[in-house]
Amino acid sequence: MVVLVNFKADEEFLAEIDKAARTAGYHTRTEFIREALRDKTEEINMKQRILALKKMKGKSKRKTTNKEIHSIREKAFNEIRKKLK
Repeated sequence: MVVLVNFKADEEFLAEIDKAARTAGYHTRTEFIREALRDKTEEINMKQRILALKKMKGKSKRKTTNKEIHSIREKAFNEIRKKLK
């Protein structure tokens, strides 16, 4: 379902929008505004995801030692080597 959305803008701002739309290769003002709103929505969503990840940082109860990381890498390398033979 498509919904019509109206908003008010002064002529100077509309002229800026039209110029930016033409410069960016959009055929209509509507295409430009729709894409700008999508970009802004995605930017906000990305910021929220980053904040959620930042809150999780350091929450792990178990820390992996360098020795464990080395061992895991060695096992993975050996498994890959066996599959390649």
